[in-house]
Amino acid sequence: MSETFTGPLKGIKVVELGSIGPGPFCAMLLADLGADVIRVDRVSGAGLVGPNADFRTELLHRGRRSIAVDLKHPDGAEVVLSLVDSADIVIEGFRPGVTERLGVGPQQCAERNTRVIYGRMTGFGQDGPFAQTVGHDINYVALSGALSMIGRRGQPPTPPLSLVGDFAGGGMILALGILGALVERQTSGKGQVVDASMVEGAALLATAFYGFVQNGTWNRERGTNIVDSGAPFYDVYETADGKWLSVAGMEPHFYADLVTLLGISDELGDQNDQSRWPEMKQVFADAVRTRTRDEWVSAAAGSNPCVAPVLDADEAPRHPHNAARQSFVEVDGIVQPVPAPKFSRTPAEVDRRPPLPGEHSTAVATSWGVDATTIEAWLASGVISQTTLGPERATTEGVEHR
Repeated sequence: MSETFTGPLKGIKVVELGSIGPGPFCAMLLADLGADVIRVDRVSGAGLVGPNADFRTELLHRGRRSIAVDLKHPDGAEVVLSLVDSADIVIEGFRPGVTERLGVGPQQCAERNTRVIYGRMTGFGQDGPFAQTVGHDINYVALSGALSMIGRRGQPPTPPLSLVGDFAGGGMILALGILGALVERQTSGKGQVVDASMVEGAALLATAFYGFVQNGTWNRERGTNIVDSGAPFYDVYETADGKWLSVAGMEPHFYADLVTLLGISDELGDQNDQSRWPEMKQVFADAVRTRTRDEWVSAAAGSNPCVAPVLDADEAPRHPHNAARQSFVEVDGIVQPVPAPKFSRTPAEVDRRPPLPGEHSTAVATSWGVDATTIEAWLASGVISQTTLGPERATTEGVEHR
């Protein structure tokens, strides 16, 4: 892959203490935008998730290099702090107090570099009664109040993948906070700690709906509102070929085009008569089932009914619009979304595949200013390890990574 960084964050140096989920997503966003992100992995090579884990498809790790460090070794903290000396940003995603005990907490880092911005990613935040409670995305979204609003009528709350807690409310909010601190540092010359909580991030995403609940325009019963599958004109419907069509004719003029497309305008009453919505949904479902998904998309051309095909992960990269926008890219045989948003002068791109843990240990230390004698001593003591790439497998001191 290219060693020439592009993007608006070119020149920014980031140390990522390897974790899973929202922390790596935040680091990926920064790497996508051109930052030089170094992922600190374990010397054991741990960090890949799932029984079919493959470093090539660990897409949250893309765009950066990896150094493998034994943080429990007496010299482990010093290795990381040597990188922090010249870093702009540190990212960690452990429970409160863990990095302090490892010797790489915000105070220890600030003592080495007063300009460093220290981004912390947790589920419940750095303090409060739940600060040390373990959890996952669904728990954080539940506590935020957002999960109670998501789901169909008469059904339990529906987990929205890991998008609302881990990635949007977690990693993306942390990235936003870090960039805000980076801008502020231009004035103050000082770093600071950014405390990102997935509970608070998920709640922030639901800000508009908190307002709707309090002004009476949002029913507390799931699946009875305009954008939660309650409205017949804002839902997904199965097509004749067993695929799905999304419809969103909310505004009156778009709604008129939608019902004309479906050929059902004479069967319906007032669009906003919520008492009839369940009956109207059946009419919509019966109409959509008369054609295939792609037939509906073709029939919609030239009008504005607000419909779109529900594409699966194999179809989306090949869709003509996504292809024209180059919204997906293939790197080493792996198709993945491109960095977003697009920039007119400083384009962001995927310039590195996901690394093996420890693949760049010596190169990272060298390029970040550590002298050769120190690097050799670290390797000899086992505080860092260097992965060796081979045609069929990679090894780190006898540990195989498949």
